[in-house]
Amino acid sequence: MGLSLRDQLLNAGLVNEKQAKQAGKQKQKQERLERKGQVEKDDSVRQAALQAQTEKVERDRELNRQQQEKLDQKARTAQIKQLIESSRLPKLDTDDYYNFVDGKKVKRIAVNAMLRDKLSRGSLAIVRHGGAYEIIPRDAALKIQERDAQRIILLSTQTEEPEADDPYAAYKVPDDLMW
Repeated sequence: MGLSLRDQLLNAGLVNEKQAKQAGKQKQKQERLERKGQVEKDDSVRQAALQAQTEKVERDRELNRQQQEKLDQKARTAQIKQLIESSRLPKLDTDDYYNFVDGKKVKRIAVNAMLRDKLSRGSLAIVRHGGAYEIIPRDAALKIQERDAQRIILLSTQTEEPEADDPYAAYKVPDDLMW
């Protein structure tokens, strides 16, 4: 069986018998006063331990929140990638281009007359994907916009097409009309 700390200190010659007895008496006196309620217990060590534990819990909570944010961001990125790849229109190889602005640069994408019309009417959108640009339907673009609005390059406001039975469809209103 191991020796107590008091015995180890005595054997090592770090304290003498008188100092060991004095420390023991001081400890007994403190305990007796604490039991009688005349002196409050020294809780500084316990308070420091509780403080350290509270700080550790807060740090752990913050780290967990950051990890969860990273996982959520990865999930959103994967969802956006899946939406784009599943709904993108095939690339065209034409000499007709649709010009659009990305940041401060003017970019272009190959289109035909039908795609150009749908892009201008807002039923199609242009999104950034893997360093390139893709044309996708409006409903997929709205879903992407919910997750990351910066991926949407061009999404025009949707305009209504003229009704088929509109009697005035053939009569265009001039831009310079004065009343």
